[in-house]
Formats: sequence, C-alpha cells, structure tokens
Amino acid sequence: MIIFLEFSQLQSTTAICPSLFNATTAQDGILSRIRLPAGLITSTQCEVLIQVVNQFGNGEIQITNRANLQIRTDKALPEEVLLDFQDYGLASSTESTDGLRNMMASPSAGIDAHAKINTIPLVKAWNFYLLQHPELAIISNKFSICFDGGEAIRVSDRPNDICLVAVELNGEIYFDLHLGLGDRGDSPAPVGVLIPQNQVLEVLAALTEVYRQYTEQELEKKIYSRSRPPRLRELLHDWGVDKYLALVAEKLSSPLPPLERGALDNLNNKSKVPLFKGDAEGRGITSLNDALSSRIEKASFQHIGIHPQKQSGLFYIGVVIPLGRLTSYQLQGLSSLAKQYAGGALRLTPWQNLLITDIAKADIEQVTQEILNLGLYISANHPYAAMAACSGSTGCKAALNDTQIDAQAIATHLENCIQLDSPINMHFSGCDKSCSQHHPSDIAFVGIQANHGDAYIVYVGDGNVSFGRKLYADYPAKNLPELMERLLRIYQHQRQNPQQSFRDFVNKCNLRELKQLLDHD
Repeated sequence: MIIFLEFSQLQSTTAICPSLFNATTAQDGILSRIRLPAGLITSTQCEVLIQVVNQFGNGEIQITNRANLQIRTDKALPEEVLLDFQDYGLASSTESTDGLRNMMASPSAGIDAHAKINTIPLVKAWNFYLLQHPELAIISNKFSICFDGGEAIRVSDRPNDICLVAVELNGEIYFDLHLGLGDRGDSPAPVGVLIPQNQVLEVLAALTEVYRQYTEQELEKKIYSRSRPPRLRELLHDWGVDKYLALVAEKLSSPLPPLERGALDNLNNKSKVPLFKGDAEGRGITSLNDALSSRIEKASFQHIGIHPQKQSGLFYIGVVIPLGRLTSYQLQGLSSLAKQYAGGALRLTPWQNLLITDIAKADIEQVTQEILNLGLYISANHPYAAMAACSGSTGCKAALNDTQIDAQAIATHLENCIQLDSPINMHFSGCDKSCSQHHPSDIAFVGIQANHGDAYIVYVGDGNVSFGRKLYADYPAKNLPELMERLLRIYQHQRQNPQQSFRDFVNKCNLRELKQLLDHD
C-alpha cells in the first residue's frame, strides 16, 4: 500500500542540501535533486521527467557525481508534478525520507561477470526500509549508503557514509563494512567487521538507528539546527568507531559471526581496499596511495565504450555525457534507444555518464550510430570523457567564473586539433570548494577574480594542496584552450613511452622548465 503524506501546494525551496520536496534557490533557477537508487531510471520515468523540464525548466538535465539527477525550473514544482514523480517512482512515496534515497551501486551491478554478488536487490530492500521508517527523516539528507558487489567497475572508493564491499571467505560471500571516517570527499575505510548476507539489512538498520538517536540527542542540545543535523562522520569523531559499533551490536538479534585471526587483513590486502590509520581517540583518516590512485583513475573511464555482459550475447555501451549535462532531446533519444534496442532503462554513473544495457550484438552498430547522432560520445579518449566542472557562476553564487562555458571551449578546441590516446582528467572549479570532483585530477582549474577578466589558477599532477602543483597563478580563461593544446602536445612528444600517464609525466617535470616551454611554444 502506498501512502502519500501531505505537503504544501508547491515544493519548499529553502534546502541546504536540495531534494525533490525541498529544493533550493540557485543563481539560474530553483534546483531540485531527484535521487535514483543505484542510478537506475526507466524509459517511462525519463518521459515523465522530460515533460516536466520542458514545461517548467530550461530543457536540461544534469547527472550528479552521486548518479542522481538535477533539474532547474523557473518556479517551484506544483503538487500534481510531485504526485506524478511519486507515482512513477522518481520520488519516495514517503515524502519525509525522500532526501535519504542516497543509495549507490556499481553501474554494472547484475551484468558484470566479475561481481561476487548482484547488489540491486539490497538497494531495493533498503529503499523499502526507508518507506517504513519516517522517523529517520531527522538525520542528514547527505547520509549515503554504497553497495559494492566486487564488479570490475568499483564504487567502494566513492565518498559515502557507509559502504558494504562484497568479499569471499571460505567459499561464502560476506560484506566488509567501511565507514566514512575522514574528511569530506575521502573514501570510506574498513573497520574490521564482516556481515553475512542474511544480516545486511538488520545491520544497516542498526547502524542507522544509532545514528538517528545520536542526531536526536544533538538536536535536543541545540548544537545543530534541524536544517543542518550532524553528519555520521561527526558521530564517529565524537564517539569513536568502537563505541559506535558496540551500540550497533546491542541492537542485533544475534551477534555477527566471529572471524579467524587475520582473515580481514588477508582480504583487504588482496582487494587493495583503501587503508586508514586511526589515532588515539579511535578516529580515522583515509590515505590514497599510488596503487589506489591508479585504480580510481582506471575505474573512472573503463565503463565507457562497448562491453560484454555476463548474460550471453548481450552488451552494454558506456556513453560520455559532456560535463554530465543532457538536453531533454538527448535524454529522449537515449530513452528511446533503451526502449527499442535494450532493456528499457538507463544506468547513471558517479562519473556523470550513463550506460545503456542489454543490447543484442546485432544492434550494437545501430545504437552506436544513434548515440553519435545525438551529439554524444562512446570513446574514453574523447576530451569530455574525463572532464568535470561545477555549475559555475551561472548556477552558484560562490563560483567566480563560468566554468561550464570555459570547459566546453577547451573540449571543443581539443576535439578539433589533437588526438588523445588516453583519458586526461580536467577538473574545473569556480572556487576552492571543489564540489564537482573530490579526488585528485590530472589538471585542475580554480576560478579567481582578476582585473583582466575571467582567470584561473592552473594546477597539474599531485602536489601539497589537493588540486596539485601550481603551474600558473593567474591565467586568462580565454587563452586556456591553446594552453591545453600545447601542454598535451609536449606530453605526447616528451613522455618516456606511450604507457606513461600524464600525471606521472607532469609529476616528474620541472615546472619552471615546463612553463618556459609552454610560454615559448
């Protein structure tokens, strides 16, 4: 039975973290976020969404780095639209917990031959649990859960509060519990707990209930406002991991099975999960080593292009979505392809791209051509494939530059003048908050105020700050396309071999000498 809770005639527009029922006012309209469990959206849901953005919005849909969707509208959405969204599963039928539908899974869950388990049923079970527990509405709308089934396209490194990573021990599948112990954008870290399959939902419920009780206590102390309740990582920093897990254990009907000494250490060493070091107070901080950085880099792009599924004779195509933004025309085209040639659904990715799945081999050529006809791409070496940009000054008051336009100018220029043979990750941030991408990039552009017009600090590779090593402190936005062409040509001509990555190349460069080459090229 579906119960619709009462809400106002128009959606609220006062949110700090926007959802569908509580949107926020942005520079370029009212921003609504549509949370899609595991990033799955059907062709029918696409049609409903397209009607809304064409009627109330700017005809554009944005994929977020959490595999959700954002739309911008001229006015708050009326009740009948919100009801339609509920009816078609684009929103929770329990309005109060719609903002908690932050459920991430690998885009290839259920179709990946490398996976140890299909996590989609777990995503659906947790979504159903939220419907039955409206009391959870007091916790932060940023609370997020990730299910990693061991697919080739891993998501265990994505920033989440709780991540369950499938592992195999003595022929049985368990889930290794990871918690978001570090700062904003850090990967969750393992905490030494294995969960049997049949206890996953119970353990998740207990983890969330203890967090809810903590939130309730903190709100009563008036330490936090109800518009900004504490994050789970604040609980962990306050209590420590041991106290949190002890309170969780008290709520379980039966204890988790004991582990053999060293069992988790062996599993973690084999899977190379993110490592963390704890301090004396039981808090933790994540640390990305070279092997992990390399894995993240590869995982970000390996889903692009044509790939076989574990289902015999079927394939999926990873589609590059320029800066994560689709026009309603493009979404309509992709939806029609999924309906006509594939499984009738699209899968959004945390890298702001999407997959079309369940395509027969005989249809691959036709589907590929129609994707290209929509102005989209399927090559991981296209400049857009590894490019990320925040909404920029047109969508965010904190941004100093129009990052979207500047990123597009570079991508268009590079597409016409140079052939990349590997993905180059370029990250555009209108300020130093780095909202669009938390992990390190090959090249980062950070907007600044300058007397001569729009300008950026340009960073390359790895450095003492999260953006990398500073190459230019004040570079005009209008000249960036030519600069990037010169930089990438120097890389291609001077690298040790075709296998040397751009990041490795610039990390070994003397920046003064590199800058001299760029300025006199």
